[in-house]
Amino acid sequence: MAEIILVTALGLAAVALIMGLYRLLAGPCTVTRAIALDLLTLITIPLLVGAAVWAGRAVYVDVALVYGILAFLGVLALARYLEKGI
Repeated sequence: MAEIILVTALGLAAVALIMGLYRLLAGPCTVTRAIALDLLTLITIPLLVGAAVWAGRAVYVDVALVYGILAFLGVLALARYLEKGI
């Protein structure tokens, strides 16, 4: 039962990833593309955790944590660049 829920959750996250990728590529302005990029990073983190549960490897959870921190810092840098320029 848990495997069915995990596969369903990973499938829904993959669909959300595809929708976010579409918004990134077809975004009308730079701010919309930046938000879509942040959305893609937020969706990728649960995918990494789901892969950790699926494979039974706890090291993928550490990768997801580091990826989340780096993605947050990247979005802050992008917002700073869009607001004032570096």
